[in-house]
Formats: sequence, C-alpha cells, structure tokens
Amino acid sequence: MTWQNKREHRQFAEQTRSDTSRAAYERDYSRLIHSPTFRRLQGKSQVFGAGTGDYYRTRLTHSLEVAQIAREAARSLLRRHPEVELEQADNAGLIIDSEVVECASIAHDFGHPPFGHKGEEVLDGILDQLIETKVEKIAAAGGFAPESKQGLQAYARERQIYEHFEGNAHNFRLIMFLEKRENVDGLNLSDAVLLGINKYPYPGILNKKGMYLHEWEYIRSIRQDWGIPDGKKTLEAQLMDLCDDIAYSAHDLEDGIKAGKIEVHEHFLYDPYLIRLITEKITTLDDSFWQGWQLAEIEQKVAAVLSEFLKVWNGKMPICEHDYSRTRREVKAYWVSLFVSSLGVIDDDNWKKVTFVREGSEDLDMLRTVSVLKSFAWVTMIRDLRVQRLQKRSEWMLRRLWLAFLDPETSKSIIPTDWLQRYERDQAKAKPIWTWEHMVIDYIAGMTDTFAEKIYNELYGLKVGSIYDLD
Repeated sequence: MTWQNKREHRQFAEQTRSDTSRAAYERDYSRLIHSPTFRRLQGKSQVFGAGTGDYYRTRLTHSLEVAQIAREAARSLLRRHPEVELEQADNAGLIIDSEVVECASIAHDFGHPPFGHKGEEVLDGILDQLIETKVEKIAAAGGFAPESKQGLQAYARERQIYEHFEGNAHNFRLIMFLEKRENVDGLNLSDAVLLGINKYPYPGILNKKGMYLHEWEYIRSIRQDWGIPDGKKTLEAQLMDLCDDIAYSAHDLEDGIKAGKIEVHEHFLYDPYLIRLITEKITTLDDSFWQGWQLAEIEQKVAAVLSEFLKVWNGKMPICEHDYSRTRREVKAYWVSLFVSSLGVIDDDNWKKVTFVREGSEDLDMLRTVSVLKSFAWVTMIRDLRVQRLQKRSEWMLRRLWLAFLDPETSKSIIPTDWLQRYERDQAKAKPIWTWEHMVIDYIAGMTDTFAEKIYNELYGLKVGSIYDLD
C-alpha cells in the first residue's frame, strides 16, 4: 500500500461516493465545516466569554485563524523542505499536506466544553470525584481502606472505566463517535487527518492529556501500521500545534489590547509585578526549553520579550499614522509573520520535528518568546477579575448541571430523546462505550456557553424563557 493510500484510508468503507470529483481531504474539510460541532464553536469561549462583544474571538474564529496560518505555513515548508512531500517522504507520518493541516486546525478545538479551559477543569474534576466516591463505597463494602493495596486496585479499575475529561481527547469522542454520518458513528475522516489532530499520542490512563481508550484503539492501530515511533507525532500534528501557539500568542494579545486589559506603554509592560506574574506562570509549564532556568533568568527573558513588544509597537505606530486600531493589527501581523517565517524541519532522533529553526538547529529562544507571549496573554486576561468571576459562575453552573442529570431514573425526562436513544443503542453493544455518567459528561461538554446557561436557568428557575425555544 502506498503512502497516499495509507493516508487516505478511513476506518469505515464509504457507503456512497456520489461526488468522486472531490479528493479525500476535500471531503474531510467539508464534513468538518458542515458539522454541528463546528457551528457550536461560535458559542464557546476563547478568552472572554462568548457573547462578550462582536469584536472578540470565539473558538470558531480562533480555529479559522489557526487554519489559515497553518495552511500558509505548510506551503512555505513544502517550498523549503522537499523531503516532506508525498513522493519523497520516508514515512506516511513524515509528510506535510496543506489540506490535511488545515483540516486538523479546523478541528483542533472541537472538544472544548463550554466556558473554555475552566469548563475542562471542572468536568475533569467531576469525574475524579466520581471515581473517588465509588472507590470509597467499594472499600466500605469490602472492609478495607481506600489507600490500601485493595483500594488502589479498586481505584485502577474505576479509572479504567471512567477515565477522565480532557478537551483534546474529547475531540476524538466527537469526531469518531458523537457526530453522525450515514450508518456509522463519527465523521469517518481519513487517517491522515485523524493523526494530524492527535497532539497527545497515548492513552489517557498513562497521561491525562491522552486519549480515551475507545478512540485510542483505532488511532494506535494506524500508528502501528504506519510505523510511527511511540510518543512521536506526525509532522502535520506538530505544525498544527505550533500554529495554535502562534495564533494564541499574537491574536489573544490583540483581543486583550482592544479590551483595555493590556496597555502598551512603559509603565504597564515594565511593571515588576506583571513580570513576576508571567514568570510564575512559566514555572508551571512542562516545556523542555525552560528546564534548568532559574527564576532570575526567566525574569530577564520575560522583560526582554516585553521590551521587544513595546519596540515593535512604537515602530509600527508612526507607520500607521498613530492610529491605535491599525497599529494593533499590524503588530499582531508582525509577530505571526516572524514566527511562521522561522519554522523549519529538523531531524529528531529516528523521526523529524517541525519547530523554529535557526542556522540548521532548533531555535529554543524563539520557542521561549512564544511561551512568554502566551503567558503574558494568560496572566493579563485569564486572571482578570471579571474573567475570574465569569469562571467561578461557570463552575457553579456546570456542577449543578451534572447533579441534575446524574440520576438516570429522575433525569431521563430532561435529557433530549436522541441522546437517550443513542445511549440505549450503545448499551446494547457487546462493548458499550458509555456509562450513564460518560453520556452526561459528553452531553454537557457539547453545550455552548449560552446553551449551558439557558439549561441551568430552566432547571434552577432564574430565568425560564419560552418553553417553545428550540433546544
């Protein structure tokens, strides 16, 4: 089987092929763009709550921007690195196709629940608490302590059943199970696109960033068939991930400046308190390029990046006729262009790596610059008082939605019929994917911010609205 055949293979044979003029990845793109999950991204938070204002980014606009950056970056890399073309690559995972990267970028945030990363944290915490509660009951019934050897074995069994919640893993739950196409579950995307979305190529029981076991079973089989080394990602997945970071570091800062959360002048950017907050955020990251750095060194790098940010801003301001809005956009474009033009492909042990490259080697300093800008966006916006209040409110809503749907007997009357029918069909399988609790988590995770608040208000009586509103 050729690399192209491997990459265009799908998990299920297509039932209809009425449009044979479209290439495999064009069909993938259409399925993603026309999916309900894609449309729901317009109602999910990026940084500010969805609906905060017409100007600010949502998950939908962020995903489209990542896709545009990734497509152009892929074409640039292909011009400079012919070894990643289909005809010259040594492995199906060492190919870069701009259409595959664009599809992966469109889908990279499909799995984010309502209320951004806070929603992800809350849903994962709910499952953690569920597992602990079940282990405590098992331990009490068996007469042993939860922390005993028997208790730890019980915990491992329950963790295997209930796993965890994580946005990237939920991507695949949506794409490979919850979405519907013909007579199969999921969108039945090509293998190249599936692996292009797969940023964390391992099961979640080994690392919480990893995949749910049901979807991992097929992804693992593709990786084995392609001969991809353990822990390595396809070049397309690496490029998508980097372009997500590039968009985050440039675009979210633009939103912050527009919102007045970031001020571009010496008093704000040189504030020791701000520099300390960014430094503290960086120390929580697992990025290898910060390993071995002391606090004082990180602070110096943070100060240097903020100084460069101000220098770029001041350089663009007169060119933009001192128009604040034009300057904001031109500064964003400067950083995106700088990062994309620095991308390259280098050897990485027995694989290859897409990264920032300078003089033939990985440019760790550029990676740190992106990290500083991302952390800058985080501390000035995610930690903003109003955003924190919104996140606290969203936590209460999600926890109470969970409690409302948790009992399968009393909550069936308030869960949509199609979800109940899907649950019954799943339970009739030899190896069901869902527990009731899994189904509830997946239902809540698919909600937009506004819909989650609407259902919360209907259930808890704050503002009911019309019963004829469509669900």
